[in-house]
Amino acid sequence: MSFMAAAKVFACPFVFVVLFSMVASDPDLLQDLCVANKAAGIKVNGFPCKDEANVTEADFFYSGLANPGVINNSVGSVATGANVEKISGLNTLGVSLARIDYAPGGLNPPHTHPRATETKNNGDKSASVIAGFNSQLPGTQSIAATLFTSTPAVPDNVLTKTFQIGTKEVDKIKNKLAPKKT
Repeated sequence: MSFMAAAKVFACPFVFVVLFSMVASDPDLLQDLCVANKAAGIKVNGFPCKDEANVTEADFFYSGLANPGVINNSVGSVATGANVEKISGLNTLGVSLARIDYAPGGLNPPHTHPRATETKNNGDKSASVIAGFNSQLPGTQSIAATLFTSTPAVPDNVLTKTFQIGTKEVDKIKNKLAPKKT
């Protein structure tokens, strides 16, 4: 066997072992038990873990999804979240839920979840939906509010061209979506 052939025979398994060890060295991010210590000031990739001696059953329970939310807005829906801020036991597990209640004809305005995906089913009558997220704290970004009330503002000429509306309509939308001053 020539030197080059022997080098290839040695190099191939060596490269395979090196590449495999780089993939296998990435630890699993989930922990079996890491109840959120929300009183701690430091947050790195979620909340720090509460001492196991201080964990109680209340860290794993939240009754907020059991009852319909009160719908008192113009879009006809209300969302109740069940995330790590409400259920400390969800910390580091990468899951959360939300209950969305719809009035007849209600809708959940177009939105995204920057740190999650959402699945839901909505009918044409009063409905309740349980949405499952692949994040312990998914966040919600309203598309309309982002476009019309952002800081710095999206220029009016961009909004008028994008939505093919006039500047008066842009101003009306901005006024309706503007945060209420207290």
